[in-house]
Amino acid sequence: MADEVSEVDVQDMEVDRRRESDESADEEIKEKPDIPDGGEKNGEEITGDLETPVDIETINLDPDAEDVDLNHLRIGKIQGFEVLRKVKTLCLRQNLIKLIENLELLTTLTELDLYDNQIRKIQNLDNLSQLEILDLSFNLLRRIDGLDTLTQLRRLYLVNNKITRIENLVYLTQLRLLELGSNRLRVIENIESLRDLDSLFLGKNKITKLQNLETLTNLTVLSVQSNRLTKIEGLNSLVNLRELYLSDNGIQVLEGLDNNNKLTTLDVASNRIKRIENIRHLTELQEFWMNDNLVENWGDLEELSGALALQTVYLERNPLQKDAQYRRKIMLALPSVRQIDATFVRF
Repeated sequence: MADEVSEVDVQDMEVDRRRESDESADEEIKEKPDIPDGGEKNGEEITGDLETPVDIETINLDPDAEDVDLNHLRIGKIQGFEVLRKVKTLCLRQNLIKLIENLELLTTLTELDLYDNQIRKIQNLDNLSQLEILDLSFNLLRRIDGLDTLTQLRRLYLVNNKITRIENLVYLTQLRLLELGSNRLRVIENIESLRDLDSLFLGKNKITKLQNLETLTNLTVLSVQSNRLTKIEGLNSLVNLRELYLSDNGIQVLEGLDNNNKLTTLDVASNRIKRIENIRHLTELQEFWMNDNLVENWGDLEELSGALALQTVYLERNPLQKDAQYRRKIMLALPSVRQIDATFVRF
């Protein structure tokens, strides 16, 4: 049967969900310089005005608009928006804003997007009690604060800042998604009140231990990629977990998943794991990523035999791959698989 198998390389088509969201994967933000027109930087004359803030008064605002999108316009200050008495969504991405201010009258606002600005502090949001989505990713924040009145918040994005601690989230009990990738966190803490949380992204930090997750029983997606973990632990209460991303850590043993029976995606790529073990009970698995580890025993594939819906397996760059029959053996051991590493197989 294997002789009839043809392989199609579809790397360009593949959607790699192993990595953190696109926002989390970028390099740490660097503060934009303030350069006046005709100024100099490093001895070179600046001929353009790419970093000169634009006057908001030059922008026409429709008082009846519900969705206002002002991306990449070099806006330097939040002002003049009080005319927007019906606005629900305000997007100010990729501007030169340094302060959150003058939004007190926008009480109808449900989504505020300040991604990629120069904001150092979360402040002046007290009146926005209807806010459901807040994005402050790619700024210069060092602390999480100023959010106590945003009790209706559902999604909070704080990707790629300089935050050192998870704190001041106790009143955000409606939160469904928390994205803290690419910060400077060392400990998972102060999230016990977020009982309705569905998705938690903590990739690209300095976290050493999986802990303080006991109350997050509704969590379905957990990503702690690119941290400093050495052990899979602390997940016993996450009985509804469906996607677990732990790649690029220092994990040595595949364990600690006894109660996570609903997992459909398990990513433990780029660790130091020698055996595929302790996952025979994960019969709902559809995606299994374990490339760049130390697996060398073909018998370990038996651990995946009960996952009848398994579609994708990544095992490249393990000692197993040195076998000339590498792909053939995977196909024979796991006949439901339709993608091995970055290549689909067609029967």
